Amino acid sequence: MAFVYKADPARGAEWAKHFALAMPEMPFHVWPDVGNPLDVRFLAAWQPPEDLMGLFPNLEVLFSIGAGIDQFDLGAIPEHVPVVRMIEPGIRGAMSEYVTMAVLALHRDLPTYLDQQRREIWQEIRVIPPSRRRVGILGLGELAQASLERLKAFGFPLSGWSRSRRSLDGVQCYAGHDELEAFLAVADILVCLLPLTNETTNFLNADLFSKLPSGASLVHVGRGPQLDHQALLDALDTGQLSGAFVDVTAPEPLPESHRFWSHPKIAITPHVASMTQPETAVSVVVENLRRCDAGERIVGIVDRQRGY
Repeated sequence: MAFVYKADPARGAEWAKHFALAMPEMPFHVWPDVGNPLDVRFLAAWQPPEDLMGLFPNLEVLFSIGAGIDQFDLGAIPEHVPVVRMIEPGIRGAMSEYVTMAVLALHRDLPTYLDQQRREIWQEIRVIPPSRRRVGILGLGELAQASLERLKAFGFPLSGWSRSRRSLDGVQCYAGHDELEAFLAVADILVCLLPLTNETTNFLNADLFSKLPSGASLVHVGRGPQLDHQALLDALDTGQLSGAFVDVTAPEPLPESHRFWSHPKIAITPHVASMTQPETAVSVVVENLRRCDAGERIVGIVDRQRGY
């Protein structure tokens, strides 16, 4: 029985060190060294190898090293192999930091001031108190809830939208298609933390942007295919949106000639809003392995019907 890690090899070396301390009885391999493929029962990967089950016919569990699993072709993974998304404190902390940074930057007009700096313009913008800047988050999973908790300290009116009904202290919650427009109408800063599914592909489009308050702004930390690039550019150029932080794009990396790079109202980061931390990730995985060994339910199993 063995465990294989398939992702960044430098982080793989860190995983190996922590894994050896936490579960020395389990052989651990970093791709492309997989030992005897017939011994591999567990795989942690960002992108699984082609012919997954042909290579590892005895695979029992597939772990994603990230919070999302949209990079997996679930149709190529047998139903009897659970797919487990990463739920660990490092991801939650980093995402809430990034969302807070981006929301505060947009709230205090940082993209405009950076553009003015480049053009040597000294011009103030009237400060709006947080109590009058409404922040709404699309998606109310663990990462969104962690972000909302951090934002509470600043006094923003907070709201959230999800497919199914949620109830969160201090957050006005909306649910389902029928309440989406009402949610958008009160989001001066819109944060996208939706999982990528067929329903959320191209979700951030011209029609959605038109339903936001005039001059609203966007923080996109969901998945690249959710954003219509031209729709964002048009909304920014017409003034319907005033600024955007974009951490995820399709494709990635963003092409050199893409207009996002030079647009004065867009801040680009290279998919770094949150990163799995090896030490805490290994702790979570090892705990799940012990659960598996004890016949208990693994934490983070993906609902294949929902896609997350």
